[in-house]
Amino acid sequence: MEIDVQTLIFEFIGGLGIFLLGIKYMGEGLQRSAGDRLRDILDRFTSNPFLGVLAGMIVTILIQSSSGTTVLTVGLVNAGFMTFRQAIGVIMGANIGTTVTAFIIGIDLGAYALPIIFVGCVLLFFFKNQRITAIGQAVFGFGALFFGLELMSSGMSPLREVEAFQELTVSMSNTPILGVVIGTVFTVIVQSSSATIGILQGLYDQGAIELQAALPVLFGDNIGTTITAVLASIGTTVAAKRAAATHVFFNMVGATIGLLLLGVFTQYVTFLQGQFNLNEEMTIAFAHGSFNLVNTIVQFPFIAGIAWMITKLIPGEDALVEYKPKHLDPIFIQQSSTLALDQAKEEVIRMGDYAVQGLEETNQYLSTHQQKHSDMAMQLEGALNNLDKEITNYLINISSESLTEAESAKHTALMDSVRDIERIGDHFENILELIDYKMSNKVNLTEQAEEDLNNMFDLTILTVKQAVRALDTNDREEALAVVQKEDQIDSMERNYRKKHIIRVNEGQCSGSAGIVFVDIISNLERIGDHAVNIAEEVLGEKG
Repeated sequence: MEIDVQTLIFEFIGGLGIFLLGIKYMGEGLQRSAGDRLRDILDRFTSNPFLGVLAGMIVTILIQSSSGTTVLTVGLVNAGFMTFRQAIGVIMGANIGTTVTAFIIGIDLGAYALPIIFVGCVLLFFFKNQRITAIGQAVFGFGALFFGLELMSSGMSPLREVEAFQELTVSMSNTPILGVVIGTVFTVIVQSSSATIGILQGLYDQGAIELQAALPVLFGDNIGTTITAVLASIGTTVAAKRAAATHVFFNMVGATIGLLLLGVFTQYVTFLQGQFNLNEEMTIAFAHGSFNLVNTIVQFPFIAGIAWMITKLIPGEDALVEYKPKHLDPIFIQQSSTLALDQAKEEVIRMGDYAVQGLEETNQYLSTHQQKHSDMAMQLEGALNNLDKEITNYLINISSESLTEAESAKHTALMDSVRDIERIGDHFENILELIDYKMSNKVNLTEQAEEDLNNMFDLTILTVKQAVRALDTNDREEALAVVQKEDQIDSMERNYRKKHIIRVNEGQCSGSAGIVFVDIISNLERIGDHAVNIAEEVLGEKG
C-alpha cells in the first residue's frame, strides 16, 4: 500500500494544532465562566490534605490543565494562603483531574465535532453577555478538540502498515522503559499530557499499537506534564521550586510503580475492557484514570514524608507575604473591646510595614528593572487589599459593642489609618504600571530625573516608615516629624516639576519621559499625604 507521507504529516500536525487550540479554548472558557471562584475553591477547601486532593481535581477539571492548577497553587503558597503540605494534596488531585479529558475523548463525538464548533461560534459571535460568550468559548474548544482528534486519527491510520512503526511498537512492548521515554519527550514537546493521551487513544483505536506498549507511554506522559511547572518555577521562590519538585517526584514514583506492576496493570485494563465492553479510546481513558487514582492512593499517606524530603532537597526560607491576618481573633470582641482594639492595631501596624516594604520594592524595580521586585511589590499590594478588608470587618464587629469615648476615638483612628495604608498600596501599584510603561516603550529618563526620583522615593519611604512608627508607639514627636517631612515632599515635588519643565523646554527630555516622571512624583506626593493623615490620627488621639 502506497502511503502519502505529506498527507499523513499535514493531517497529524494540523489535527494536533486544532486539538491543542481546543483544549486551551475549552479551559479558558470554563475558567472565565467560573470567574474568581477557582482561587476561592483552592483557598477554602485545603484545610486538610484529603480536601486538597478534591480541590485539585475540581479546579483541574474546570481549567483542563494540571500544570495550570499547580501554577495557581504555587501562587497561593507564596501568598501564605496555603502551606506547602496542603499544596501536595492539591497537586495529587490535579493529576486525577487531568484524566477527565481522556474520558471526554472516550465518548466518541467525532462525527458531531463540526456542529459543536458551529454552536460555539454562534454563542461567541451573536451574544454580548460575557457569561454566554465564555460558555461559547468552552463549547467551541470542546468541538475543536474532537475535530482535531478526527484529523489526527485519519493521519495516523496508515501508520499501522509502516514497518518501522510496527518495529517501534514491538520494541516498546519488549522494553517498556522506551515507551516511558517516548511519552515523556512527546509531552514535553507539545506541553500537554491530554494531547499525548489523545494521540495514544487514536493509535490504539486504529490498531497501530498494542495495550502492553501503550501503557508505558501513558506513564511517561505523566512525567512529561511536570515540565510546565518546572519551567514556571525557574528563577522564582523556594515555594514554587518545591511545588514543581513535588509534581516531578510524585509522577516519577508513579511511573516506577506502574512499570514494576506493568503485567498486573495490563491484565486489569484488559479485564475492564472485556467486562464493560469499552471502546479503544475509553479503555485508554480508564487506564489513565485508574493509574493516577492508584498513584494518589498509594502516595497519599506519605504526604508528610514527601514534604519533609522535598524541603531537605530544596532548602531555604521563603520570603512569604502572608495575606491572612495574624491577630484578629473574634473571641476578643466578646471578652474585651480594649483587647480587640489592641489586636486590630497590631494588624494595622503589620499592614503599615507591608506598605513600607512595597514602596522599597517599587523603588528597587525603578532602579534595577528586575521583574522579581515588581512581583514582590504586587504580592504586597494584594496582601494590603486583603488585610484592609479583614481589618475593616473586624473593626465593624468591634463597633457593635459598647465603647468608651477613648476606645471610640482609637477605633476611628484605626479605621482611617487602614484606609490610608491601603491607598498607599494603590499609589505604588500606579508607579509600578508607570515603570512597566517606561520599559515597554523604551522611555529614557535623564540622569538628573533619575536622581530626583530616587531622592523623592527615599524621603517618601522614610516618611511612611515614621508615620507607621508614630502610630505604633503613639509618639507625638514622631508624628510632628512626619508632618514636617511631608512639607519637604510637597516642596520637592513643586521644585522637581519646575526643573522638569526646563529640561523639556531645553529638549533634554522627551514628552513621554516627562509624563512618566511627573506621574511618578505626583503619586509619591499623594503617598506623603496619606502618611500625614496617619500622623494626624496620632496627634488627634493624643490631643
